[in-house]
Amino acid sequence: MASAVKWTEKYRPSSLKEVLGNGKAVDELLAWANSWERGAPISGAVILYGPAGTGKTSAALALARQFGWDWIEMNASDARTAGAIQKIAGPASQSRTFSGQRRLVILDEADNLHGTADRGGAAAMLKLVRDTSQPVLLIANEYYEIEKPLRDAAKGIQFRSVRSTTIAQALREICRAEGIACDPDALMLIAERAGGDMRSAINDLQAAAEGSRELKLEDVATAERDVKSSIFKVLEIIFKGASAREALQASYDLDESPEDLINWVDENLPLAYQGEDLWHGYESLARADIFLGRVARRQNFGLWRYAGFLMTGGVQASRAKPRHGYVAFRPPSMWRRMGQTRKARSVRDSAARKIAGHCHVSASFARAELMDFVGLLLKDKRIAAPLAAELVLEAEEIALLLGSTPSTKKVQSIFEEAMRIRSAEEIEEIELAWGATARTSASPMVETIQTAEPAAKPESVELASPVKTEGGRRGGPQKVKKRQKSLFDF
Repeated sequence: MASAVKWTEKYRPSSLKEVLGNGKAVDELLAWANSWERGAPISGAVILYGPAGTGKTSAALALARQFGWDWIEMNASDARTAGAIQKIAGPASQSRTFSGQRRLVILDEADNLHGTADRGGAAAMLKLVRDTSQPVLLIANEYYEIEKPLRDAAKGIQFRSVRSTTIAQALREICRAEGIACDPDALMLIAERAGGDMRSAINDLQAAAEGSRELKLEDVATAERDVKSSIFKVLEIIFKGASAREALQASYDLDESPEDLINWVDENLPLAYQGEDLWHGYESLARADIFLGRVARRQNFGLWRYAGFLMTGGVQASRAKPRHGYVAFRPPSMWRRMGQTRKARSVRDSAARKIAGHCHVSASFARAELMDFVGLLLKDKRIAAPLAAELVLEAEEIALLLGSTPSTKKVQSIFEEAMRIRSAEEIEEIELAWGATARTSASPMVETIQTAEPAAKPESVELASPVKTEGGRRGGPQKVKKRQKSLFDF
């Protein structure tokens, strides 16, 4: 049955009891909300984290509806700079609605607070969480991508992938509501392909049932979407599977290049193997790396198949006996370190450009010669905030120059005072511009009045006291505009 409305929105839960597949997480969220209602909150904020499509955003909105709370939401499509968070989410976190109801502040994709667009956002969000008088709810896919001070200031609630049987049950209810006769096997096939993602399963169901009153298994088979294997499932097959061919085939369905896959296997090999198995596993991995090196030098991409087999089937064949038990696979630590240094370099270069612009030097000179000097100036309490305001420094840049972290009280106080100074300067500039506009609009009227008046006799003109001008000549009264002194005038 065709519908102009997306079923994911049409059938979004209206209360927490309708959120399926994460009973423990829902109970924890409900206990947190009840503590706010009692006036003794467990924590100022919670972080809902887990894979995409597991009901995190639906749970947040269902919570607001169930308790009758108003809510304000900021997601990745919004500007989430420090200023935006302070202007939008800040006031919302400090006051109730006009009717006296609580207001829930929701920040989606909290693990993506980084980059130029969101600069200062993490520090502003940390301050908001610490000072809030209203419930704050953060949503993230990767819990450990959120900065540690923000994680420590909030309660984490994990959402897990939804079971296929639970997804199939939800799809059956949707079909009943839409008046669609459905084949149970078709619904189970959609649920299994979704891989624990409820949102994807509902989207697939809507696509397969488009324009039809009946859903059959062959309709789902022709509507199959391109589903990539999870890297964690592939690692499970590599380290615990029984067939080298199966491990190689699993890597074909993975949306990872051989250069990325070898980093995943390298990071998790010591977690899965021990002793001689570990030694033989690294030997196969080293041979795979040799082939990747030849691909890079010779641009002979046909050698990828040898590297792919060695890092999958070769690593699996390296163990002497099957291994069982849970292994907490993790992403390559090298990527995490590269990401951290990339962010630090971005903050450093941004601060250097701002200093260079005020000192009329190159960014490279400012980075090499002036950043330490500006850091020393920022340690002086008297000029720290005015200097940060003049340079328009964000919290991360202040922390970098001071050799500190954005979450410290010293950095936060300098940043907040600088924000107040900049706001006051903006208001002053607006008032001056408004005054100049008013004078300009009034000048034609003054000229008209002066023209209508009879010309005064020269002897009746009263001369003002002469003043000495720059060149030593004497002239009439002059208004000298005083130049504002900059902190960089030495």
